[in-house]
Formats: sequence, structure tokens, C-alpha cells
Amino acid sequence: MRLTEEEIRKLTLAAIQELGEKASPESVRKVVEHSISKMDSPIVERKSAITAGERIILTSFGTNQPGVIASITKALSDYNCDIQDMSQKLMAEYFTVIMLVDISSSNKELKQIQSEMNTIAERMKIKIFLQHEDVFRQMHRL
Repeated sequence: MRLTEEEIRKLTLAAIQELGEKASPESVRKVVEHSISKMDSPIVERKSAITAGERIILTSFGTNQPGVIASITKALSDYNCDIQDMSQKLMAEYFTVIMLVDISSSNKELKQIQSEMNTIAERMKIKIFLQHEDVFRQMHRL
């Protein structure tokens, strides 16, 4: 049995609905992994033409300092990610930023991009969170 990214996305959305308000990235991952493990030898197949649904929401905040946004955007650029929209706010010595990022042309998987963002966050003593757009939409719907 082969699972496409779309099928995995459907399993993810079903897990979010099943968990309801208790849904967290970790609990959703566990439910999806459990669902996949119950299938007969699933093979995850990456589509050659990735749909426009390959976007992530990047959220970051912390104490403002020179190079914060530059570090984040440089890493995204190095991974061939496209920042499609961005909102930034400075409040005294603090910053917040939200980005909508298309990763469909990236030469790295989401996990690798997250790892690089974690490295930047640790170095700059800020917080950076990445979430697939579909998961974000489901978790923040009314």
C-alpha cells in the first residue's frame, strides 16, 4: 500500500478532528503514526508535482536584536523556500513575526527546516515554531 502526501494530510486532519481541543502537534503525530502502523506495510510516496498545499506557518517571537529576521530569512532562502506573506511587529524591546512560507520547491524536508530553525532559535535565544498550513487551519478554526 502506498500513501501519498495527500493521504497523510487526510489522516492528520482526521486526527485533529478526533482529538478536538486536546490536539497538539505531538498528539496528532502519535495518532497519525498509530493509524499508519495499523495499515499493511504502508510506503509513503512523495508526489513529483507538489500541490500548493505545501505551505507552512512560521511564528517567531522574543527579544529584538540585530539579525533576527535576517537569520530566519537567510536560512529559508538557503533551503529554496518562498516567503509568500509576512507580518512583523516590534513592541519596545520585543518582536513577533508570522510568515506564510511555500516549501514546495525546497531542497529540504520540513523536519530539516525545523531543525535549522531550532538552531537559530537557540543561538539567538528566541522562539520559532513551524506548522503545516493545513494543521494550522484546522487547529485555529472557529
